[in-house]
Amino acid sequence: MAIKITDECINCGACEPECPNTAIYEGGVEWKIADGTTVKGDFTLMDGSVTTATAPHDPVAVDTYYITPDKCTECQGFHEEPQCAAVCPVDCCIPDEMYRETVEELLGKQAKLHNK
Repeated sequence: MAIKITDECINCGACEPECPNTAIYEGGVEWKIADGTTVKGDFTLMDGSVTTATAPHDPVAVDTYYITPDKCTECQGFHEEPQCAAVCPVDCCIPDEMYRETVEELLGKQAKLHNK
């Protein structure tokens, strides 16, 4: 399951550089699949739609940092635990119940994002 940032976020930014998938963005900033990944060309999002890697997508949140579930792998394949949650001083990085994924699915996503 992806991680989400709750509205208790204090916008400290500690989480953003820790994400190995560049799935964390400052509020109001558009996101792209290509940011911090090796993806080129078309990419299928979790909802089944296809986008190009460099296409900008609307921010998930405007007022606080956010995590795009299409790039979040809970740090599977990189770390033992989600790094955003490990460094968050207010514990606002929590599992996102809307996106339930197995470890195998998260590792598959990680492989797609980083051509492994």
